[in-house]
Amino acid sequence: MNYTLHQLRVFLAVVDHTSVTKAADALHLTQPAVSIQLKKLQDQFPLPLIEVIGRKVHVTSFGKEIAEGARHILDEVEAIDYRTQQYQGKLAGKLSISVVSTGKYVMPYYLSDFVNAHPGIDFSMDVTNKLTVVSHLEQNSVDFALVSVLPEQLSLERLSLLPNSLHLVAGTVRERSRKGPVELIFKEQPLLFREQGSATRNAMEQFILQHDLPIYKRIELTSNEALKQAIIAGLGYSIMPMIGIRNAVERGDIAIIDYPQLPIITEWNLVWLKAKKLTPVATAFIDFLKAEKQRITTAQFSWTM
Repeated sequence: MNYTLHQLRVFLAVVDHTSVTKAADALHLTQPAVSIQLKKLQDQFPLPLIEVIGRKVHVTSFGKEIAEGARHILDEVEAIDYRTQQYQGKLAGKLSISVVSTGKYVMPYYLSDFVNAHPGIDFSMDVTNKLTVVSHLEQNSVDFALVSVLPEQLSLERLSLLPNSLHLVAGTVRERSRKGPVELIFKEQPLLFREQGSATRNAMEQFILQHDLPIYKRIELTSNEALKQAIIAGLGYSIMPMIGIRNAVERGDIAIIDYPQLPIITEWNLVWLKAKKLTPVATAFIDFLKAEKQRITTAQFSWTM
């Protein structure tokens, strides 16, 4: 056997994406380059690693076993690289964070200086809905999560970063043409909701339930950006976090509506399992945030304070 680490990485990309084209995109290689490396690896085995049926890549049972071994090899190589940097006095390793969708407007600002100061850190951030974030915490598959509502079923440590305010909003053009008192909005206007599992949706539904408000018409959208664009287009009204719509409000595309008992105020929290043994990188990140979060918040989010 004389396969290379590069060939193993290419093979794993093909396995993960079940597509040579998508693997090439992920690796920033051309499709022929991926195919050549895949063939060189295949030539070293007597059994097929993959089969292409109707343009779709299928990994054989043998290929799955080779892929499992390849992951182990590459993980060990990665660990050697990290240890080498650590012996040189550098902070190195992986840092993974699961972030609720609106949190994408928050987390990068608290990461930037830390990650840039330590080139040996490999960082990943999964932006998804609250249900998936909670699942990542339960499975202990990430170091941290960013949430605005704490999952009560988990025993967590938390570090508060900044306030999160949710307001009743509408497209400016639609709001200008609305007639009658604001108290009739929920009774007479279409309401736009995020998908099930969204913390924004949960906050909106709890507000409606607590105040026994009627719903005239319900429209559901599956991302914060889609909801924002629907609001700007004039499809209806919603309760949304200011962090995701501030620019649209400043441009005059979205109107904030003064409504009784609003805004809803929560906090953005970085959380992790109490029982979790933090890596040196994760511990260093917490120390960094404790020392620098006020500076970052003041510089980037002074309008929330």
